[in-house]
Amino acid sequence: MASSELREELSCSICLNVYTDPVNLRCGHNFCRDCITLVLDKQRGSGAYSCPDCRETSKKRPPLQKNIALSNITRRLKSNQARQGPFGVTCTYCVNTPVPAVKSCVLCEASLCDDHLKVHSKAGEHVLSEPSTNMERRKCTVHKKILEYYCTEDSTCICVSCCLVGEHKGHKVETLGDMSKKKKEKLKDIIEKLSSKSKETEEEIKNLQEHESRVTDKATDATEKLNLLFTDVKKQFEVLQKSVLRNLSWKLQLVSSSVFQLTNQLEIRRAQLAFKINYLEEMCNMSDPLPVLQVPDSEDIFHTGVGDQEDVYVGDLNVQSILENVQSRIHDTIKNVNVWIFMENPTDLLLDVNTNATNIRVSEDQRTLSLSEMVQNLQETPQRFKEYQVLSTKSFSSGRHYWEMETSKTGEWRIGVCYPSMDRKGTESYIGNNDKSWSLSKLIHPAVVHDHQVDKLRTHIQSQKYGIYLDYDGGQLSFYELGDHIKHLHTFTTTFTEPLQPAFYVSNSFVDLIYDSKSEVWIRIGNKVK
Repeated sequence: MASSELREELSCSICLNVYTDPVNLRCGHNFCRDCITLVLDKQRGSGAYSCPDCRETSKKRPPLQKNIALSNITRRLKSNQARQGPFGVTCTYCVNTPVPAVKSCVLCEASLCDDHLKVHSKAGEHVLSEPSTNMERRKCTVHKKILEYYCTEDSTCICVSCCLVGEHKGHKVETLGDMSKKKKEKLKDIIEKLSSKSKETEEEIKNLQEHESRVTDKATDATEKLNLLFTDVKKQFEVLQKSVLRNLSWKLQLVSSSVFQLTNQLEIRRAQLAFKINYLEEMCNMSDPLPVLQVPDSEDIFHTGVGDQEDVYVGDLNVQSILENVQSRIHDTIKNVNVWIFMENPTDLLLDVNTNATNIRVSEDQRTLSLSEMVQNLQETPQRFKEYQVLSTKSFSSGRHYWEMETSKTGEWRIGVCYPSMDRKGTESYIGNNDKSWSLSKLIHPAVVHDHQVDKLRTHIQSQKYGIYLDYDGGQLSFYELGDHIKHLHTFTTTFTEPLQPAFYVSNSFVDLIYDSKSEVWIRIGNKVK
């Protein structure tokens, strides 16, 4: 009985269940936070707020004060109930052996097992509920009668006396069953909304996890590439260090050798000069005038032809020149590192089929150009080249851009950029053969070409893959070989005055024509050459 009384004291008078997050009003009555919040929300437009238990009213919405002590007690009670399991309530009439109860009668205040439930009264006043040790919570606290109705105005469960003669007289009421059905419908709607939000939340979590996975993959890939990059840079600096120190050592040995040789020569000269001085001093000390007068007046007496040169030159060590060379090579290495950032996301280019010459074939995906064996029947356009060339569909008038391509081993090719206003006919239209285009070309020797000026590259090219880096605003166009290491080939520095379009040229070389080569000449552009 003590347990029943305890549960009654710990039950909310609105939902009739053990308190969940209990709070109290200024009058001292306790309720579940959600229960009293719903009641106060419904009273908002009535002009006054009242306590469901004592009916104390206030014009302002009463504040809710958390009852910490009651919250701790109810938490422990629920914990004990959870440990009791589904058979915590036993049949009241099975006194010899505890038998789990399946129902409780509110009128009889007794719990019933299956056997006793069969012989229990079926009268309407014998209301059955889920097994419970606290039957008092099913009764009105004022009239001690069974709670059968629900006052919609005050949002509380009431008995028949509350409806007829109590505080809820004249209020709109419904049976608990009907109100429970309506409440369940509302709860289903809430469940649907919460389920939808739950799915959205799950989708957001999934998207975040996928995003994290993508970022992780990118970070892993970037880490590998950065490690390779720094390893490569470290090797380049080590090679540079060894080369510079070796050159410095060689120059020092050269100077030391020169100093040694010249020192020997000067020692011989010093000995000759000492001999001459001694001889002349002897002549000056002679009393006989004849030998004295026979001595020549010139300093070249007893000339031997050895070590008599007056000017002595030893090569110097030009430290400034060495430092400038090192600085230049470091600058090129750092430039390669800067370009690497753009190499990770190269510009995706397509060939403009309105510009390719009739002897240039463009693939269906507009990424490969090759020399056509037969002249094609193409529509004449103002942009079309007379021979050998084609432009990209994109043009650049600002910013930094990078793209890559792969070339055939044989044939002659040129890669570069040009102004759209460049001529389209004759050899003057070849990229590099005018002041409106810049190119890297390969015939017999690799070279860079601009405004008819051909500058052969001093480096040997082994790869067929190349990258072009354009800093339009900075006025720089750089070419790179993409082999085992990124090799800087050349940089044009100028001020660009028109938009720039990537341009491509292929042709049979003179060597191919001599040997009747049938090898195809082509250039393949791509977002990232393989």
